[in-house]
Amino acid sequence: MCAISFPDFPQSSSRMSDVRRHRGRGKRQTIADIPCTFSGCGRRFRSTGALTNHTRTEHRNPTLVGGAKIQRASSLAPMLESGADSPPTNAESEPLRPLSPESEERASESRDIDVGSADIPSLSLWFVPSLVVSNSETDHSPGRPCDEDGNDLPDGAKPAPRRPPSPTNWNPYDDEVQFRVADFVFRRDQMSKGNIQEMLQIWALDNLKHDDIAPFANADHLYETIDATELGDAPWKCLVTQPLADGADAPEWARKSYEVWYRDPDVVVKNMLDNPDFVGLFDPAPYVEVDANDQRRWSDFMSANFAWSHASQIFHNDPTTEGAMICPLFFGADKTTVSVGTGDVSYHPGYTSIGNFHSSLRRAHRGAVIPFIFLAIPKSMLDRAIHQEILTRIGERKYDNDPAFRTFKRQLYHASWAAVLASLRPGMTVPVVRRCPDGHFRRVIYDFGPFIADYPEQVQLAGIVQGWCPKCTALAHDLDGPIGTTRSQALTEQHIQAFDGDPKTLWENYGINTDVIPFTHDFPRADIHEMLSPDLLHQLIKGTFKDHLVDWVYIPAIQGLLPPDIVQALSTFLDFCYLVRRRDFDEATLQEINATVYKYHGQREVFRTAGVRPDGFSLPRQHSMANYASEIKQFGVPYGVCSSITESRHITAVDEALGQMLLTNQRLDKLTASRADFEERGMLPPQYKALPDKTSEQDDDADEEPVDIPRVDGTVELARTAGLIPIPLHLRYSYKLLARAYPRNIYSLGDHIGLPHFHDLVEAYLADQPSHNSDADSNSDNDMNEEISTIRFSVFHSAIATFFAPSDQSGIRGMKRERIRCTPSWGKHKRVRRDCAYVVDSEKDDAAGFAGLSAVRVCLFFSFTLNGVYHPCALVEWFETVGRRPDPETGMWVVKRQMEGRTRLTTVVHLNTMLRSAHLIPVFGTRAIPTDLRYYHSLDAFDAFHVNKYIDHHANEIAF
Repeated sequence: MCAISFPDFPQSSSRMSDVRRHRGRGKRQTIADIPCTFSGCGRRFRSTGALTNHTRTEHRNPTLVGGAKIQRASSLAPMLESGADSPPTNAESEPLRPLSPESEERASESRDIDVGSADIPSLSLWFVPSLVVSNSETDHSPGRPCDEDGNDLPDGAKPAPRRPPSPTNWNPYDDEVQFRVADFVFRRDQMSKGNIQEMLQIWALDNLKHDDIAPFANADHLYETIDATELGDAPWKCLVTQPLADGADAPEWARKSYEVWYRDPDVVVKNMLDNPDFVGLFDPAPYVEVDANDQRRWSDFMSANFAWSHASQIFHNDPTTEGAMICPLFFGADKTTVSVGTGDVSYHPGYTSIGNFHSSLRRAHRGAVIPFIFLAIPKSMLDRAIHQEILTRIGERKYDNDPAFRTFKRQLYHASWAAVLASLRPGMTVPVVRRCPDGHFRRVIYDFGPFIADYPEQVQLAGIVQGWCPKCTALAHDLDGPIGTTRSQALTEQHIQAFDGDPKTLWENYGINTDVIPFTHDFPRADIHEMLSPDLLHQLIKGTFKDHLVDWVYIPAIQGLLPPDIVQALSTFLDFCYLVRRRDFDEATLQEINATVYKYHGQREVFRTAGVRPDGFSLPRQHSMANYASEIKQFGVPYGVCSSITESRHITAVDEALGQMLLTNQRLDKLTASRADFEERGMLPPQYKALPDKTSEQDDDADEEPVDIPRVDGTVELARTAGLIPIPLHLRYSYKLLARAYPRNIYSLGDHIGLPHFHDLVEAYLADQPSHNSDADSNSDNDMNEEISTIRFSVFHSAIATFFAPSDQSGIRGMKRERIRCTPSWGKHKRVRRDCAYVVDSEKDDAAGFAGLSAVRVCLFFSFTLNGVYHPCALVEWFETVGRRPDPETGMWVVKRQMEGRTRLTTVVHLNTMLRSAHLIPVFGTRAIPTDLRYYHSLDAFDAFHVNKYIDHHANEIAF
C-alpha cells in the first residue's frame, strides 16, 4: 500500500475554503412577492403554487426544458419523493425568486452551443466538417496524425509498427502454449488457484513420460508471468485521508483515515487508446452523419453535439490546438453490495471509458470499460469498545442522520474524484501525444464527457436535493411543469450570489445543497450538470417501469382485469423504451420520441383518476423522459451511456475481496492487452466465434447469442447436422413414431410427414424459382415428376438466422444469431417444437414494418440439389393479418391462421425469404383457459395471435 496524504481534502483545501466563503451563510433578504418570469407580464404572487397556476392559465405555450414540446400533466400538490435529506439549518426560507435578466444572460452564455440539424451544411453521406458552428469555411482538421514527437505527418503516411513484428517473441511468455494456457485458465475459465495447481501437476506427470515439463511449474509461476507483462500495466495505488479530528470526544468517523484505491487515469486512458483490438471501432474526430435525404442522424458519441461543441470551444480558446484530437472521457460509478465469505461487503467502484469508442465496443467491453477507482465508504460506527452485538444492530447507523456526517461523506466523495483525476488536468489544456488504435500517434486533448450514474448517485454528483432534477431547475413538486431552465454550474453560482449563499432558501426553492462543491469545479470545461447522461436501466427499466408502472398496475388490478387505458399506457411506455434504445436516430425518430412522451403523459392520468397516484407524477425518473430527445442530440444513442454497461462490469470487478479483486482486474487487463498485441502481429488468429453455418444442432441449446463476426445484412442457413426423426403434421401434442432416419425420396417423405401432396408444393415452389423457370416451358408434367422423383432430400431440425441487431445484446460489430427450431423432441419433456418466423412478402415490397412482412410457422426444414442448384427450403403454414393496422390497445398486430378452404394454407419457401424468428402471443379473449392447457399447445389451441414486437429491440424495429 502506498500511504499518501489525501490532497485537496475538504476541510483543508484552500479552494474549498474560498468557495465556502463565497457560499457564505449571509443575512436573509426579504422579498415582498414573486414576479412572473414571462416577458411583459407584471403579475406578482405570494407563493410558488400561485405562480404555477398563473403560468398554466395565462402562458399556455412556454418554452419547455430540453426543447421537448410536450403538454405537461397538471400537478399542483407539492410533493417530494421520500428520502430527501433535511436542508442545512440556518436562516428562514425565502420564496422562489427569479434571477435578474443580466444573471440569466450570463448563465445562458456558459451553456454549450446546441448544434441542430439546421446548423449543419449538407455535403455528403459521411463527412467531418469544421468544428466552428457557423458559416465559416475554416476547418482545423481535428484528429490529425503526427509522429511520436507531435509533428504532423503528411497525408497518407502509414503508422510506424508498435513493436517489431517478430513471430517468435511471446515475451514475457516462453511460447504460444504458455500464453494460451494462462489466458484460458485465468481470463476465460477463471479457474481457482487450487484447480490450476492440480491441472499443472497432472500435466507435469504426463509429460514426465516424454522427459518434458508442464508450461508452468505451479500456479504462482503462472501469476508471476502474467504480472511481468508490461502491456496494459496500470498498477493500483492508494490515497489515504488525514483524520478530521483526534480528540477522544470526536465521533469515530472523524478520527479515522479513509483509503481510496485507484489507478492513474492518464495511464489507463493511454492503454485503452493504444489497443489495436479497437481499430475500426474508433472515431478520431467529431463528425456529422446525414442520410441520403441530407437529414442528420445521431448514433455514436462523436456524432453528437457534446463532442462537436467542446472541440470547437477548445480550438477557439487556444488556436495552437489545431489538429489535436479531442478525447472525451466517460466516467461511471455505482455502489454495490456483494457476498464475500460469510458476509456482505459494500464497494463503490468507478469506471472510465473513451467517447471516441463506438457504443457497441463499450457494450461488448473487451477492455473498453475499465474500473479505475474504489471510493471509500465511511461508516457511522460506535466506539469499538461497545459490545459487538450492539455494534451489529445499531452501531453502523448511529450517525446516519447526523448532518455533519452526511456532509462529510459528500465532501469526501467529491474530493476523492478531484484528487484521483488530477493527473488528467494538464492534458485538458495542453495536448499530449498518444498512440491510437489505428497505430497513428495524435496530439490528444482530454475532456470530461458523460458521467453514467443512477439517480441517487446523480443527486450526490450534482449537489442537489433529493427529489429535484439534476439537469434542470423544474420545481420538485411539479417537475413536468413549465417553470425551469437548464442547470449549470454557472447558473448555480448565480443563484448562490443572488441569495448570499443562504442554504435554506437555496435548498427549499432551488434544490441546491450548498455543502457540496462538485469535483468538476477543478477542471476546465467540466460541468457536472452537462455531463450527467440519460440512464435507460435505472430511469426507465428499473425506475419507471419496475418501480412505478408495475406497482401502479398491480395495486388496482388485484380484483379484476386491467382497464383499456392502463393497457394503452403500458404499451405507450414500452414503445418509448424501445424507441430510445435504438442504434441511431434521425429527426423523425426524435419527433416520434417526443410524441410518445406526450401520449404517455396523457394516458398515465388513468392512474390519477383511479386513485393510485392522487398527488400526480412529480417523479425525477419519469421526468427524465421529457429530456431524452435533447439528450440524444447531446450524447448520441442512450444505450451507449447506460449504467447497464458499468453494472455488468461488477461480474469481473467486485466478486471477491478487495485486495484480490484489484490484482485480478490488473491481470485481466494485461492478458487482454497481450492477446490484442499478438493478434495484431499475426501470431494469433482474431478471436471471432465460429460462423453460424458450422454449428451442429446436436451441441447447441442456445436459442440466441451475440456473435463477433464482420457485419452482414442478414442470412438464414440450415444447421450443419441433418435431423434423424420426422415431424408428422397431424401430430400436435405428442410424438410416438420412432424412425431411425427420414426418407430421402420426395413421395416417401411426404407420406412420412402426413402430407401426401408434398411433391405438389415442391413443384409449385420450383415453378417460382428463376433458376428453374428457364427449363420449365420445355418440360412436361411427366418430365417434372420424373425429375423430382430422383432428388434426394435432407431434413434439418433447425435453421440459424444471423442478422444485424446492434440495439440488442450483440457482438462487437452489432451481429446476433438465433436458432429457428422445428424439431419433434425439445426440452426436458421432449415435446414437439415448431417455431414461427418472419418472411419477406414479395407482394408487399413497398410497405413498412410488419405491413411488409408475413408470419409463418415452420413445419419442416429441408434441402435438395436440382440441376446443380442448392435449394435450402422450409415448409410453412401461413398467418394473415386481422385488420389493416395494429391493435389500438396493445399496439401490436394481430394475425390468425390463413385458410385455404378448410385446411391451413401451406407452402414451400426458400430460406432467403426468411428474416428471423417471430414470437406470437395468443389473443386469450374473455373465456377461462383450461387448466390442462400447456404452453406448447398455444399455437394450436388459439385462433388469433399478437405479433410480439416487444420480444426484443430488433423485432420492435421491424414489426411495428
